[in-house]
Amino acid sequence: MKLIVGLGNPGPKYAGNRHNIGFMAVDRIAADHGFSAWRGKFQGSVSEGRFGSEKVILLKPETFMNKSGQSVGEAMRFHKLEPADVFVFHDEIDLAPAKVRVKTGGGHAGHNGLRSIHAHIGADYDRVRLGVGHPGHKDAVPGYVLRDFAKADQAWLDDVLRGISDGIERLVVGDTGRFLNAVALRIAPPRSSTSKPKADAAAKAPEPEPADTRTAMQKLLDRFK
Repeated sequence: MKLIVGLGNPGPKYAGNRHNIGFMAVDRIAADHGFSAWRGKFQGSVSEGRFGSEKVILLKPETFMNKSGQSVGEAMRFHKLEPADVFVFHDEIDLAPAKVRVKTGGGHAGHNGLRSIHAHIGADYDRVRLGVGHPGHKDAVPGYVLRDFAKADQAWLDDVLRGISDGIERLVVGDTGRFLNAVALRIAPPRSSTSKPKADAAAKAPEPEPADTRTAMQKLLDRFK
């Protein structure tokens, strides 16, 4: 069993915030893969489904970001899971918009949601870092992440969420490379050839010589004319 956690803040006020990209990711997974309807549990909202034989629980903590670890810890204890069974999707200001990275263990880098999870379950879980960009100065970070994505962000944001959904089955089985490749294919799909033959190519081609229909005797006689 795997527990996939999306971080964010509950309520419509925060729904479009950069800080809520984790909620957006698990919402897309649930919708695209036929998971169960969301229901209240573990101080959050839960949706359940399967990828092959692997049962997967999606969790959106509703304790607000700074206390996310309470919800994650409760879910882990109930299902007797280890930190290695947990994936956490969260916003990452140290990555450019549309960049996605996967990391196991390490520090929380000042992210309050991760700080809370560290405090409740330790650091040895996987986190999927979803780049939202940096406002340029650390004092501007709180206001920046608690503002909605700009209209100009919507195209790449949709590509990232679709890519996460495309590759989630690979992430669950530990194939990080193919998961990230699925995201990359959505963000920057390979270009198909758009070159076309020149329209006047046929006109410039030399006309074929007419077929010689003479008999051998006619050819011989023509040589002596």
